[in-house]
Amino acid sequence: MKASKIILATLIAVASTSAFVSCDNNNDDYGWVDHWGFYPNALVTVKSAADGSCFLQLDDSTTLYPVNLEKSPYGDKEVRALSVVEEVKNANSGYTKSVKVYNLDSIRTKPAVALPAGGKIESYGNDPVEIVKDWVNVVEDGYLTLRFRTRWDGKGTVHYINLITGVNPDDPYEVVLAHNANGDTNGWAGDAMVAFKLSTLPDGGRKPMKLTILYMSYSGEKKITFEYPGNKITTKVSTAESNFYGRNVK
Repeated sequence: MKASKIILATLIAVASTSAFVSCDNNNDDYGWVDHWGFYPNALVTVKSAADGSCFLQLDDSTTLYPVNLEKSPYGDKEVRALSVVEEVKNANSGYTKSVKVYNLDSIRTKPAVALPAGGKIESYGNDPVEIVKDWVNVVEDGYLTLRFRTRWDGKGTVHYINLITGVNPDDPYEVVLAHNANGDTNGWAGDAMVAFKLSTLPDGGRKPMKLTILYMSYSGEKKITFEYPGNKITTKVSTAESNFYGRNVK
């Protein structure tokens, strides 16, 4: 299910579970109900226009004008967010569609990290994590967005998760998802989300590429591949906190 389509999917709340399921063998397509009881039906980038007004980028080509939002609730930060939107008539002429926004739930948004010369991937962490199959796992608008699963102690321990680029001199589109659990490895299983700005990847000249993510799962090293549009979208890179079920992710 692509986030580029405004579809009200049948979603259920994410429940903590002792079973870890990877993206390549989890056959459910479920998501979750957010804090306010709404079912997210779109994954967007919340942006500010030159005049300070707010708009939502749905995918690489679709923009949404929120009729009930004068400014971004995140200030001048560019943030990926789960949203509940409803299309309304009389679209603003500068945008693809006009929508009424019922809810926005920010996702931890951060830039990918280019591996420095002489740097070691292990320094960013090698704790296990699972990429959970979900409609929110997508590369669009210059971001890779992922839902992942790991163990949490429920005490607010900070987990550090990064996307490392420049790890393969023969393939710049091979990257590593690195997780540092900060010693928090024996708690309950739970999910969180993260979005990485792909500004450190080379411009593909609008030629589609294969973006391969390598990661350490609970059953060993794995990889997952996405189609990367290749056209580098240059927008301001910023970081934003996530309030997704209180997971402390940086």
